[in-house]
Amino acid sequence: MHGGALAGWLLMALCAVSGAYCLLRTRTGTPQERSTARGEALMGFGMAAMAVPAAVLTLPEWAWAVYGAVFGAAALRALRSARRGAHHLHHLVGSLAMVYMAVAMAPGAAGAGGHAGHGAAAGGAGGVPLLTGVLLLYYALYVLRSAGHLIPAGTGVASFAGGSAEGVVRGGGGGLRDGGAGGAAGGGTELTMACRLTMGIAMFAMLLTL
Repeated sequence: MHGGALAGWLLMALCAVSGAYCLLRTRTGTPQERSTARGEALMGFGMAAMAVPAAVLTLPEWAWAVYGAVFGAAALRALRSARRGAHHLHHLVGSLAMVYMAVAMAPGAAGAGGHAGHGAAAGGAGGVPLLTGVLLLYYALYVLRSAGHLIPAGTGVASFAGGSAEGVVRGGGGGLRDGGAGGAAGGGTELTMACRLTMGIAMFAMLLTL
């Protein structure tokens, strides 16, 4: 990453841990919840691989085509489920963002050679500034709203970020019953929402490298 190898390793670790937790969630819950968890696990591991510092691992050129194909398929799958709720729309945006980053980070995308998704190329990555800005704005708002649903209701920060007493309803097991940013569609416990928040922050950080 542009912030240095340490930032790349940190992002990789956070996304890998989030992906592993989502993989564990595929073993329980309703079929819809397990399907959502599989999509989030794919996103987490994909982002983890993309965040590995270039000094450690330089992905071959064909890897970016694989990224585009895999997350393009994930986007089509999310598109079919988009009418079921906002969380499926978020999956669609995330999958399309991964395709966009794969194309922008591919060698030669910016005429700099080398993939800048790992922050390697001095010339920077490719990408359309306007589209990158729109995605950055989306993930900034997503992170703020997700954080608002994790912060205890009634605080000034929670109110600013979109949290409310109605938005965070705690069940007997300490889970979140209301969808909000996380949505009940994915089994909305606090830990699940924290993983989604982590991946949202990681996506924002990776988009900054474009």
